[in-house]
Amino acid sequence: MPVGYVVWALRVFFWGLRELSRKLSRKEFYVGFTLDGSYQTLPPPKGPFWRRWFSPPPPNLDGLKRDLSRIAGDRRVKGVVFRLGPLEVNQVQVQHLRGFMKELRERGKDVVVWASGYNTLTYYLASAASRILIQPGGIVGPLGIVQSFVFLKDALARWGIEADFVQISPYKTAADTLTRREMSPEMREMVNWLLDSLYDDILEGVSSDRGIPKERVAELFDSSPLTAEEAREAGLVDGIAEEEKLPELLGGKVIPWPRAKRRVARPRPPRPGRYVALIRISGQIVDGKSRRPPARPRIPFLFSEREGDLTVVAKARAAARDKRARAVVLYIDSPGGSGTASEAMNAALKELAGKKPLVVAMDSVAASGGYYVASPGKVIFAQPATITGSIGVLAGKIVNAGLLEKLRANRELIYRGKHAPMFSSARPFSDEERELMWKVIERFYRLFLKRVSEGRKLPEERVDEVGKGKVWTGKQALEHGLVDRLGGFWDALDEARRLGKLPPDSPWKEVPEPKGPSAPLGEPKSLLEYALESLELLSHSGGLALCPLLPAESLRFRGKV
Repeated sequence: MPVGYVVWALRVFFWGLRELSRKLSRKEFYVGFTLDGSYQTLPPPKGPFWRRWFSPPPPNLDGLKRDLSRIAGDRRVKGVVFRLGPLEVNQVQVQHLRGFMKELRERGKDVVVWASGYNTLTYYLASAASRILIQPGGIVGPLGIVQSFVFLKDALARWGIEADFVQISPYKTAADTLTRREMSPEMREMVNWLLDSLYDDILEGVSSDRGIPKERVAELFDSSPLTAEEAREAGLVDGIAEEEKLPELLGGKVIPWPRAKRRVARPRPPRPGRYVALIRISGQIVDGKSRRPPARPRIPFLFSEREGDLTVVAKARAAARDKRARAVVLYIDSPGGSGTASEAMNAALKELAGKKPLVVAMDSVAASGGYYVASPGKVIFAQPATITGSIGVLAGKIVNAGLLEKLRANRELIYRGKHAPMFSSARPFSDEERELMWKVIERFYRLFLKRVSEGRKLPEERVDEVGKGKVWTGKQALEHGLVDRLGGFWDALDEARRLGKLPPDSPWKEVPEPKGPSAPLGEPKSLLEYALESLELLSHSGGLALCPLLPAESLRFRGKV
């Protein structure tokens, strides 16, 4: 008998003894969780041991779901009390959390949410609970969504900088913030249909969970902010209570999770052997190897993670070779990036999908290159608020000749080959170069359409209709045939287990970084150097498959309510 199965049998034996002692206890109680700050969806990739020792991983939703699953399976737990603090979450993450709450309720647990006040997303989250409580003097609202866009053409010109881009259509607006001084009609149209979908999603969720007609919910949102008493009278909250009074109000002890985890039943140790492999694509898609910034300032493009084609291709090949990996989940949270890197990833993932079930889980954003790499998936999941689509391409560069002139710096170019300085920052594209760039991006766009057509089994003409750089929510993408189902990572994981003919409790394991020389995870490199590299990525001769709009990232609610 393999050593792994002997160890597993011993673990199951001691697990059984522990659970027997827990079952003898009949005391019922509530478990308390505090949700505040920011959350990643999945735990970060494993780094060197010293990094894990000195820098504990940030909280993640997968770990929270594991904890809640333990609670759901323990009959002594009457329910869960969620105390909401200042949350830094987007709408997709709220939809994940709402799913967790509904799963608890379906398994017979009382789910209570308490907060000192609610904003739009925290209230949307709370509406999935059995009961919503608010602190005396608390406020609900103002409720609604807002999206802000900044256009930098005039600001860049003031410093002698110009952005010069060629795009496949006016809807491919990824560079508009650099090239325009105001919103284009196409961008305005796209923003409006995205916000309509995102807002409607919130109204529908609150209406369904609170039993209030959708039209009435919209009226209440428009009349917010509401006092605690007004919110209770309108049916938006169920009660007003101080946090200290919760045990008395609930009729049971509320034990914080750090103490309760010693009492709550643990899941049976999974059987060793077969599993679901995870391949992660997070941040910008780039040529070369994956990189992580030395720090994470809140500037999404300049300091985002980079997922390289060499790394992802190596992982896809490793997953295809691993006989224990019976299915693969491709997790995507990326606005895209390099067109050539996206094509390389697509080819490797298509080869993998021909050997094993490949299920795609889109998170907050999986657009442009992020959608390109998703297209080989057998089944694609997206949350209703996921930002996806953006099937299109653009190319360009940043011209800094005016800046150097202001600094009294003189630059001279000496070159061979008529178009050698085409991507030089010394000057904009000439008319001839612009025509050449159009040929490049038009050819790549046709390839993009072909890849999506092959993967989704849709006519290229149909893909072109929803393409041209247009961005959609997951809910809209489902209507257009770009995704198969609405759901999150854990729904995709269950589907992968089913397709791989694995037990429901089969574990998932992330495919490790390829061995050999690889990009460091935070070498002593300056933030400025990393940011400048990000700007250089914009000048890509093969075209950029980059998402033009990221409302899901921008719709974050920070600070105290």
